[in-house]
Amino acid sequence: MYKKITLMAIVIAALCGTAKAQIVTDRPTQAASSSVVPKGALQIEAGMLLGFAEDEISSSRQLLLPTTLLRYGLADCFEIRIVQQFESNKAGGIKTQGFSDLSIGTKIQLLRREDKNTEIAFLTHVIVPTGTKELTGNEYGTSSSLCLSNSLSDNLSIGYNVGYNYFGEGDGDFTYSAALGIGVNDKVGMYVEPYGQVTNMEDFIINFDAGFTYLANDNLQLDFSFGSGINNRMNYLSVGCSWLIQ
Repeated sequence: MYKKITLMAIVIAALCGTAKAQIVTDRPTQAASSSVVPKGALQIEAGMLLGFAEDEISSSRQLLLPTTLLRYGLADCFEIRIVQQFESNKAGGIKTQGFSDLSIGTKIQLLRREDKNTEIAFLTHVIVPTGTKELTGNEYGTSSSLCLSNSLSDNLSIGYNVGYNYFGEGDGDFTYSAALGIGVNDKVGMYVEPYGQVTNMEDFIINFDAGFTYLANDNLQLDFSFGSGINNRMNYLSVGCSWLIQ
């Protein structure tokens, strides 16, 4: 019921919308945007996430502080990316903390048709086993997705990703997400999003998240989001900011 009320409130807000927030970021949605940062620009997207998960046997808590994504535009349709985060995890009374494995990647914009209101990009990362002993996967991995978006109106758009992750063992994970973005006014944007994965190509996981962004100025954007599991016991809260330097 709570999720239905939240969704209804956001849709009502959309009917009053006039414009979109101006900085296109890859946070706080799970779906990465289909846009790249401008040539010669550096975009820093950082935040904090507090998450909880539970199953029939145990529960766990996770704190990511900070999560950091650095994006630099090498060309009009090409950016390079570095992802790093500090984690603090507690499960079964055991606490571990340290840096996760480093991710280095790129996003390439394949299509941008303003007349069709459509964008397509390819996003890929290599995961390098550089993390703290208790947190590293000890294997090189890859994370890739196709990022698509369509503008439905001046204040309504949808972005969706389909992807595949492989971390050195098993069959890998198929990932999916679809974010409905809503421009409330020239400062505030909101979104709702179903997302999840097929873990090891066997277990189908369905989640939901929602949030908003606030454009503090032309180069700084703040965000808040929350998420919950649909067919699993998980929830999280996240706050962050994105800074465009050009």
